[in-house]
Amino acid sequence: MTAPGLAAPTTADGSGSSDTAVSGALLARAFRLSRTSLALSLVILVVAMAIGVLVGPAGLGFRSVLLELLDRLPFVSVDSGLSDTQQVILWEWRITRVVLGAAVGASLALAGAGYQGVFRNPLADPFLLGAAAGAGLGATIVIAFGYAIGWGPLDSVAVASFAGALLGVGTSAYLGRSADRSPAGLLLAGVAVASFLTAVQTYLLQRRTDVIRDVYAWIFGRLTTGGWDEPGLLLPYLFVCGAVLIAHRRHLDVLRLGDDEARSLGVNPDRVRLVVVIAASLLTAASVAVSGMIGFVGVVIPHLVRLLFGSSYRVVVPLSGVLGAAFLVLADVGARTVLSPAELPIGVLTSFVGAPFFALVLRSQRRVNL
Repeated sequence: MTAPGLAAPTTADGSGSSDTAVSGALLARAFRLSRTSLALSLVILVVAMAIGVLVGPAGLGFRSVLLELLDRLPFVSVDSGLSDTQQVILWEWRITRVVLGAAVGASLALAGAGYQGVFRNPLADPFLLGAAAGAGLGATIVIAFGYAIGWGPLDSVAVASFAGALLGVGTSAYLGRSADRSPAGLLLAGVAVASFLTAVQTYLLQRRTDVIRDVYAWIFGRLTTGGWDEPGLLLPYLFVCGAVLIAHRRHLDVLRLGDDEARSLGVNPDRVRLVVVIAASLLTAASVAVSGMIGFVGVVIPHLVRLLFGSSYRVVVPLSGVLGAAFLVLADVGARTVLSPAELPIGVLTSFVGAPFFALVLRSQRRVNL
């Protein structure tokens, strides 16, 4: 009898070839992104973005919003009935905020999936590895000392955040490898590094009390935007780094076999780790630069994708980006409405959802197959 998932041996007369073909087909299906799962994820994202655009204190109405969107299409001219003020609210506040939320959510979820694949650790996350704390420290230095200059993707806050993110995740990886190669060792190293970097950040803020209010509002996470500047800063990083991570999703599957097996299959594990860590750190840094500290997206969404669609990184990486975008857009809707007319920091809301989920992952980490 052949063990499940293994191909039956082929006999001299050719028997067993059909079993081999069936087994190979099942294996290929398990490691393939299906059109159904991708379509379902995209539908969830579209619905989430529609809710994000429609929900708000200024009731715009579904029909009016739809007509306004149609009116912006080429060769289409309809009267939406929205006043000039309502059009400004829709285009300069609602839509830009939804786009920013989707971009931040996709970035953090993609970064989390990349870190988990590189470190083969279900607990790896931009915030748990010190990447976000490092990015926060870099951004704080720039903001507190008045060096926030630049344009677009070359904004100094984003550059400083990237340098800090690489410092945080690099130090965590080094300490985790030196002390203990287990998932718990890497997690403890990340917690230690994040705590130290946060302490340095707090020290700097105490020396510049004039910016404490602004920086702390940023630390708790926010998606406030008055135009397209913030989405314009993040979207280039998302497109480029997201494409890099998606292009390396098959290599992340190979890394699950171990470095020796990866080399035998023609994959350079060191190069893959370097590229993926840089891309994930850039996404984390750019997200922190425009939205502050929004935690747990990078650990919740990849695990949710594994539970719903499969554990192959060919599935996890692209769907994490799509569902991460939908998750943060819906979380922002909750943050805007749960204490209306006041607004709850979105980082607080994601922590309410993510902390219990992380506890469940931590409890069952030995059973998670990465």
